[in-house]
This record gives sequence, C-alpha cells and structure tokens, in this order.
Amino acid sequence: MCGITGWVAFDRDLTADRNDQRETARSVLDAMTATQICRGPDAGGVHLERHAAIGHRRLAVIDVEGGVQPMTVEHDGRLLAALTYSGEVYNHDELRAELRAAGHRFRTRSDTEVVLRAYLEWGEHLAERLNGMFAFAIWDARQEELLLVRDRMGVKPLHYHPTADGVVFGSEVKSLLAHPSVRPVVDLDGLREILAFCRTPGITPYRGIAEVRPGHVVRVRREGITVRRYWALEAREHTHNLDTTVATVRALLDDIVHRQLDSDVPLCSLLSGGLDSSAVTALAAGVLSRAGAGPIRSFSVDFAGQSENFHADAIRSTPDGPYARMLAEHVGADHNVIELDAADLTDPAQRATVLRARDLPGGFADMDVSLLLLFRGVRRQSTVALSGESADELFGGYPWFHDPDAIAADDFPWVPYIERGLAGPGAGMREQLLDADLLRKLDLAGYRRARYREALAEVPHLPGASPLERRMREVSYLNLTRFVCLLLDRKDRMSMANGLEVRVPFCDHRLVQYVFNTPWAMKSFDGREKSLLRAAVRDVLPDEIADRVKSPYPVTADPHYPALLLAELAELAAEGKSPVLGLLDRRRLNDALAPGTDPQSVRLGVDLALDLATWLTEYQVSLEI
Repeated sequence: MCGITGWVAFDRDLTADRNDQRETARSVLDAMTATQICRGPDAGGVHLERHAAIGHRRLAVIDVEGGVQPMTVEHDGRLLAALTYSGEVYNHDELRAELRAAGHRFRTRSDTEVVLRAYLEWGEHLAERLNGMFAFAIWDARQEELLLVRDRMGVKPLHYHPTADGVVFGSEVKSLLAHPSVRPVVDLDGLREILAFCRTPGITPYRGIAEVRPGHVVRVRREGITVRRYWALEAREHTHNLDTTVATVRALLDDIVHRQLDSDVPLCSLLSGGLDSSAVTALAAGVLSRAGAGPIRSFSVDFAGQSENFHADAIRSTPDGPYARMLAEHVGADHNVIELDAADLTDPAQRATVLRARDLPGGFADMDVSLLLLFRGVRRQSTVALSGESADELFGGYPWFHDPDAIAADDFPWVPYIERGLAGPGAGMREQLLDADLLRKLDLAGYRRARYREALAEVPHLPGASPLERRMREVSYLNLTRFVCLLLDRKDRMSMANGLEVRVPFCDHRLVQYVFNTPWAMKSFDGREKSLLRAAVRDVLPDEIADRVKSPYPVTADPHYPALLLAELAELAAEGKSPVLGLLDRRRLNDALAPGTDPQSVRLGVDLALDLATWLTEYQVSLEI
C-alpha cells in the first residue's frame, strides 16, 4: 500500500531547468509526492525523464528491502518502463511463475515487480490477470504513453487531471492540487456530489479532476486520452443449488482470506463483533493456527460511557463490545479495544486531519473521526489489517434490502436510512443549516434522481427474471457500484492517513461476481439478511454472533458530543469571518444556537457546517455557484 503521483507533459522537457519557469519539474514533483507521505511513511522516490515525472511514497508490506519504487526495467541500457504502484496483488506468486516460464527474470520478491513484468508481457491487458486491490501508473518509455489502472471494485483511489499537453495524476486530490496547473474549483454539481449521498463513479466534486473508474484503464498518449473498461458485473445464469452455493461461497472465502494473510509485516483483523468481521477474523485465525503462526491480533473501537449511555433503537439494537470479546475468546485472538471519548471526537485538530485525509467535507461525522483514531491505535502494533467491509452490499445485509418501501422507491434505497440514522435518532438532515436559496439551486433530490436513472441503465439483467428478482438485482448493483464506494473511500482515507493498509476480502472480484448472480431467494433463504454468508461460516462462529442482527458502525452515545460541536459552531458564528457563513441560513443558524436547543436535533447540520468551514479555509476552494 502506498501513495502514487506524477505528471506527463508531451510538449515540455521535464528534465530541463528552464529559467522562464518559476518552479522546476523536480520541485513540483517533490511537492506532489510529499502530500502522500501519510500513505507511504517508510520511503519515497521519484523518476524523472523528458516527458514523465513519477513520484512514490512507500508503505513496505511485501519484500521490505526489495520493493523500492518507482520501479524501472531496462534493456541494454535503455529504459523500457517505469512503475509507481499502490496496493496488493494476491496472486503474484502464480503470475511470477507464469512470467518466469515466459523468460522474465526477477530481482525481488515483490508484487510490484510482478506488475511491471506483467505489463511488459501482456500490455494493458495485465489488468484482467490481477487479483487484488490496486491503483498504479506505468510510463512506457518505448511508446511514450502513460497507463493508469484501478482495481475492479475501486478499493484503491486514483485521480487525474488532463492538461493542455498531458495529465497530472495521484492517489489523492491533494497531490494534484500541489501542481501549479490544478486549482480547487467547485461548482453546483460539485456541491451536489458532496451532499447527495450518491457517489458517481468517474467524477469528483472538483472541476476538471476525474477519478479512474473501478475496473477501468486510462491510456494517455500525445494524441489524447482514452478509457477502456476491463471488468464489469455481468448477468450470468446461476446453476448451483443452495447447498452447492453455500459451499462455493465458503471455498472462495477460505481461499481469499488465505491469500490476504500474505504479509512481511505485522497483521491483524478489525473486529466489531458483527457477522462480517467475525467471519474474517475466525477464518484468519484458523489459517494462522494451522500454520503454527500464533493467534490473530484483533482490534475494536468503543466509547467511554458507551455501556451506560447506549440505548437500543431501530438502527442499532445491541452494542458491539460484548460480541467482539465473545468472538475473540472463541478463536483465541489477542484482542485489543481502542476506547475514545467525546473530547477525542470533537477535537478540531482531529476533525481537520479527517478532512485533509478525505480532501472533502460532508463525510460520516464522528464515525470518520473514530475510525481515524481506531486506525491510529491499530497502527501502533500492526501495519496490515483485514476488514469485513462490503459484505453488507454483497450479501444484502442493510435494512433497505428488506424494506418493501425502500425497494419500491424511485431513488437510491439507502438515502432515507442514511439521513435518519447516520448520527442517531432525532439528528435531522445534514443540510438543515444551509441557505434555503442554495438548497433550491442544488435540488439534491433532482440530482439524485438523474444519477439513479444513469445507474439503473447500467444494470445487467437476465431474460425471463421475475419482477422481484429483477428489482433485487438492481438494488444489489446500486449498492455494489454506488454505495460501497462511499465506505471503501472512507476506509482507505482514514487508514492511509495513519500509514495502515486495510484489506477487504469481501471485495475479491470472484466472490462479488458469484454472489451478484445468486438469486435473491438464496441470499435470503432463511428469511433474514446475509443468509448465504451466515450459512457459509456458521461452523466457525458462536451461535450468538452468527444469529446477531446487523448493527452499523457505532456512533458515540455521549450527550456531550453534540453539545461540544454546537459550542464550536457558536464561536465560529461569533467571529463572523468564516466563508461558510455565506452558505448558511442565518435564521436557521440563530435557531440552532438559541438557548434551549437540543444539540442532538441539529447534530448532523452542525457537523456539516464545521466540515465546510474547515474545507473552504484550508483548501482555499473557489466556489462557483
């Protein structure tokens, strides 16, 4: 896992120190690369030649000594290609053997060199052969072209900005903004992307900055930029019966978890006590035990006073702590709890760190901060963590998969649940403090409807499917392409801000493609959520965990948290200098700050206002609305 960045300019010699340029190409590249230090705290490097400048920051995981980047390959003293790579390829051993048989010689054990050699052998079609999470750029010096490649599910981020004579690219937007030709301009559509809870693949809120879509290759040549899709969810007839389907899911999970335990540095699991993380932890513990590698180390997050303040509701019926401890005892894990309090969650410095990691406001409020701090605690003992992320999207775990009104809605099915449940009951909508005229111009509902229809048009269907089966295929597709990216991006940014690599076994494309085509009746055969997953892993879990009802990532129940947020907003309003005040409705703001206001009732709106205030100031955003 690493941070990558770079710059291609076909009409400029980047190696020349031009007096008419205020900054040399090397100094620009160094600045771009420096923005990625959190993603790669172990080492850094650059590669500079006539038309390409490539930077890399490394988090060393596989072949700590050998996998130095940018990695180049030469023949007879002539550069063939240079690679800057982020991620993990879990089938690198098989690919290395195949490439050796084809005549390639390797000087390292790293998966990085496998990717570079695979490009030399198969060109841009190497992407189809890789199993993993990855984002990388390859400069082909022979053809003078750049290849940008992103994994199938979009686990690892990759952005680019076309220029007059080439492109600027990087893992994160901040690396692009370090280039003098890129400016942080956000228009109405950009604000809509921030606020609408319907992430649109391929675009970002920043004008002119795109992301490489999951499962796509972007090719940059002197003649222009072309995009090719190398993977997509396909509609395939499911021919297995229920028993075979359950067995196939289990076999895939066994193989996936075994592959994703490959690491030369300390590894752990993230354990909430829910079905997904418990399954990953239990399977990993079994692999390690059979290999005589000792117990799995696991981590969970908790909040000071959570046991006293927790109240069951329609969103969260049980606290996580007791279940996480139960699973840890069941598999003999070395379990660790990172406990946080309201002061941690409201610390402006931590909130600013979250925003810098995301490069955007309007995330998941205290859930972002708590995840950041959880990962900080994990990083003190481990460099790699396995996560249960994405199982809900894949196996139908969220409540909107099982709510007839949500299924029938002409909208993304998760929207009402997110707005109602993100910060707990009574929190209200995130946009409640925004200016009424601005909200009318944004028309978030209309924007979501347009994006929803675009997404529906992509869904692959099988002929003759029943109306229910057809609709549940659509709901699954929406979750796997429009919702999961919100959570994958959040996990990537919060983990990499701490130099922690988080792996997501449930995003293995083989499992995703198989389960996507499993009939809904099988996915819910026992009348509950995630029937297939529960049946596939029940033998390694206590019944209490296997049968536990889905509980989302926790939010703090500490009543001091929303009160502290409101006090911070009151200070900002009293100063009267923040540019965010121009986006807020003065009457609504005054009502929120009035004595007697229940801080919980405006919690989401206050969170968003504070996020916007930090973002507008720190990123010097130009709003064109």
